[in-house]
Amino acid sequence: MIEDICTLILRESMGLAPGETALVVTDNRLSDIGTAFFNAARNMCAEALLLTMGERSSHGEEPPPMVAAAMAAADVVVMPTYKSLSHTKARQQACARGARIASMPKINPGMLERIRGTDFAQLARDGDAWASLLTDASDVRITTPRGTDLSFSIKGRKGEPDNGIYTRPGIFGNIPAGEAYIAPVEGTAQGTLVVDGSMAGDIGVLSSPITIEIRDGYAKDITGGSEARALEKALSRFGDDARNIAELGIGTNPYAMLSGDTLEDEKVKGTVHIALGDNSTFGGTVVSNSHLDGILLSPTLYLDGIKRIEAGTWLQEGKTEK
Repeated sequence: MIEDICTLILRESMGLAPGETALVVTDNRLSDIGTAFFNAARNMCAEALLLTMGERSSHGEEPPPMVAAAMAAADVVVMPTYKSLSHTKARQQACARGARIASMPKINPGMLERIRGTDFAQLARDGDAWASLLTDASDVRITTPRGTDLSFSIKGRKGEPDNGIYTRPGIFGNIPAGEAYIAPVEGTAQGTLVVDGSMAGDIGVLSSPITIEIRDGYAKDITGGSEARALEKALSRFGDDARNIAELGIGTNPYAMLSGDTLEDEKVKGTVHIALGDNSTFGGTVVSNSHLDGILLSPTLYLDGIKRIEAGTWLQEGKTEK
């Protein structure tokens, strides 16, 4: 039953305690899953509340003020919504008030079922290790067989793990979990990005690659088939800041699969992802109502000239770039 998995998540990931308050924020598209979380939570804590709002028009769009206020007042917040609330001021401000928050954009029963096998302890070890490597590095280069060759600076930025353990006040992450991520320094990204796994913005698993030319930190020319045109259309609604190279993420979850839902796709072990748009909620300076992730398959990743991933395989000991 879905409710049993919701109970598992609230207990193991969120650490929901009997004396605490829990808030479930959902929308009309995912109200069934939202209701399952609410039914699980009300049997576990002092007070549970379910808020169903209208679907947001884009990932990163703010929720209504009344929802934001409720988020800031809760101990635990879970957000099964069709459009992501991860990169919003409401989420950021609720965490600043001490709320523990899990975001679950476009989650579905299949994703929930795969969570049963998750080894959260291993996710924590891997996520923490990658976050440390990212924090300690200054320069990144990514290549892929499809033609990606992208470089940028992460100097002075902090890598963050998303391990699925959200028991500390103010902590935030995704369910399903399993990544480490960082905000590149704005204006530094140069090269070619070829997204060949999946693309957010209701595009999903790609039938043909999307090629994006990156200059001075922004996505300029976007070419490919119908999916490239769909991405161009999605970005054009939000202005130049939606084209900012916002995030480098490294997937760490061996149970995740490429399904077309970014929430899970970006967690697949052996992939990396690059996001366009807002990065203001995790160390960057660009504010946008859009944050779209593109998944890269079989990536080779260099940190400060040391090869850390080769064709999707993690290297136990890094190799110096030649």
